[in-house]
Amino acid sequence: MQKLIVVTAIGLLSTAFVVLSTNWNIDPNYSIKFSGKKAEGTFSGLSGVINFEQNKLQEAKIDVSIDANTIKTGSSTKDSHAKGESWFDVAKYPSIRFESTAIAKSSDGYLATGNLTLHGVSKTVAIPFQFMEQNGKGSFVGSFKVKRKDYNIRGNSFGFLVGDDFDLILNVPVTK
Repeated sequence: MQKLIVVTAIGLLSTAFVVLSTNWNIDPNYSIKFSGKKAEGTFSGLSGVINFEQNKLQEAKIDVSIDANTIKTGSSTKDSHAKGESWFDVAKYPSIRFESTAIAKSSDGYLATGNLTLHGVSKTVAIPFQFMEQNGKGSFVGSFKVKRKDYNIRGNSFGFLVGDDFDLILNVPVTK
C-alpha cells in the first residue's frame, strides 16, 4: 500500500511538472541574420531547449546553441576568413551559446537576460523579443547588438572595414 502511494505521488508530481512548463521545438525554417558595417550573413545549426510559458516567466528557460561553422556571408572567401583563427576560430570555438538566467515581461514584449558565449568568452546580454502563439505554434522574434571585440574577435588586418558592432536579428518559429 505504501509503495502504491509513493508511485501515485511521483506520477502526480511528474504530471504537474509537465503541465507547468511548455517546451517548444525549433522549426527548421528559423533565421539568424547578422549585419555590420560591411559584413552581413546568416547562421544555421540552431539547437537547444526553449521552455516558455507567457504566464509563468519565472519558470522560462532558453538554452540554445548555433554551429559557428555554418556562417554564410554570400562569399566562400569571406566564409573561409570568418571561420578562421582571426575571426570565429570555429576549430577551437565550434558553437555560439545563449543560456537565459531570467525572462521578464517588457513594454514591447519580453526580455531574456542571460549569458552569451562566443569565441570562448561569456558576457551577460539582454535580448528583447516578441512572442506570438496560435494553435500550438509560436514565433520568437528579436534583435540585439554584439560588439565583436567584447568577445576577443579581433579580425585580420582588414577588420576595421567590417566594423565592431553587429546587429543580430532572430526569427525562430516553434511548435509544441
